[in-house]
Amino acid sequence: MFNNFSVPYEVNPKYSKKVAYFSMEYAIHQPLKIYSGGLGFLSGSHVRSAYELKQNLIGIGILWKYGYYDQARNQDQTLQVQWNEKRYNFLQDTGIKFQITIHDAPVWVKVWYLKPEIFLSAPLFLLSTDLPENDYISQTITHRLYDSNVATKIAQFMLLGIGGAKLLDILNFNPEVYHLNEAHAVSSVFYLYNKFGSKEEVKKRLVFTTHTPEEAGNEKHDFGMCYRMGYFSGLPESKVRELIGSNDNLLNHSLVALRFARKANGVSQLHGEVSRKMWYHYEGVCEIAAITNAQNWRYWADKHLYRFKDEGNDVGFDDRKRHLKKRALDIVADQTGKLYNPDVFTIVWARRFAGYKRADLITRDRERFERLLNNTKYQVQIVWAGKPYPLDNTAINDFNHLVHLSKNYSNIAVCTGYELTLSKRLKQASDIWLNNPRVPREASGTSGMTACMNGAVNLSTNDGWIPEFIQHGHNGFVVPTPPYESMTTEMQDAYDLDKIYDILEHEILPIYYDQPDVWREIVKNGMNDVRYQFESNRMADEYYEIMYNQ
Repeated sequence: MFNNFSVPYEVNPKYSKKVAYFSMEYAIHQPLKIYSGGLGFLSGSHVRSAYELKQNLIGIGILWKYGYYDQARNQDQTLQVQWNEKRYNFLQDTGIKFQITIHDAPVWVKVWYLKPEIFLSAPLFLLSTDLPENDYISQTITHRLYDSNVATKIAQFMLLGIGGAKLLDILNFNPEVYHLNEAHAVSSVFYLYNKFGSKEEVKKRLVFTTHTPEEAGNEKHDFGMCYRMGYFSGLPESKVRELIGSNDNLLNHSLVALRFARKANGVSQLHGEVSRKMWYHYEGVCEIAAITNAQNWRYWADKHLYRFKDEGNDVGFDDRKRHLKKRALDIVADQTGKLYNPDVFTIVWARRFAGYKRADLITRDRERFERLLNNTKYQVQIVWAGKPYPLDNTAINDFNHLVHLSKNYSNIAVCTGYELTLSKRLKQASDIWLNNPRVPREASGTSGMTACMNGAVNLSTNDGWIPEFIQHGHNGFVVPTPPYESMTTEMQDAYDLDKIYDILEHEILPIYYDQPDVWREIVKNGMNDVRYQFESNRMADEYYEIMYNQ
């Protein structure tokens, strides 16, 4: 079955070019827990849209035995990290096993397959080293997504890159385009160099998507360690140095990708500009275009809400949104003991916990925060949720700080288990989807798109995809952009905090409670404006148009 593998459905001639899409994580559906956050949500929507459009694209990923991690609670409700084994009866054993070399030793790789009809996605091949033929250390390569051990992480990069490229040869798929979604799989370029014989031949076939808007955030590892581990597929050091154009002691994976790809892209129009400024002073970097991230409408949107909107049935629309809120708030009550009222204005901040995303920002002005929570005329309830990286102690402290804070208020709750299902439910619970990253740290950010698809309104700083979307007061609310570059971090935080409260107190709450017809129109405008422009079918089409077919 898997020799001479081809996409098992009729391909649309518009998308006939063969593409192999490499990603470290995929959030395709809740039961398949091989994702951590935004990168996975993006990859999941991409392969869903590739299926809907019948594109000739297959995904290459890794089957993580323990997933990212399971987010549980300690006795005092603070965050507890659990790694629990995952088993899936819907993945097919391909029978394919092969070896790659890591640290001069053979490592066996087993291949699992997710059929397109299971979750309506492009074909997905998942690699695992968790098999008895391997020693324990080799087995652990595919235990934890983004393992904190440096050698394990480099081995994971090699598995995805070298192992993924080798699998494509075994499948005889022969892609015309190798698409690296982030630089995790860039070890593939050295395997492909050996296969095709020149950098030019690799370049013809390679495209690269970068998601990181600052140079320091791009992963770098010790060159000597990578070399000893076999990252460069047996090429001598002098040849590697020549190919990557660097004598640095640190290997910058993104820079290697930008020098080997024929074209790269940022993930919003703003991020495209930021990326060009960030990388163009390096020699040999390819053109960097921009394709704004998007999310899959068919998976994410509440279809009944859209139907009522399209019919002009305001009673049905309001009733549906209230039902969605109540159902989601029952989950909040089950987790936290906080029984919320679906008729009360609900603010949700939910996404990966990271310092620059500033989960706790609105709590930092205690006087205004108290006033907001205790306002009897314009009542408010707030929900937080999200997974910090399991060893990011600062982000975990932010999460735990909010947990302890919530114990003092009846209208603050913090949820755990922020994965695909809870994400959709909290978007349905939300009246305002609060998004306040430090500009310009958010490359794209897509949670606000799916929030809109479920009748929530964005209140955001003007970063990532937001400048392409929000018309203030029409389909959302945005913090006006000052000259951030001349501000310190403290000044920026203070400015954004002040503006968020001004918009909440003087615009959003009065409209929500005193002008419900106006509020409904803002919700509907947001739903209309994300429907096609920020839908992943548009994005998947643009990848063929801008990246693959050029």
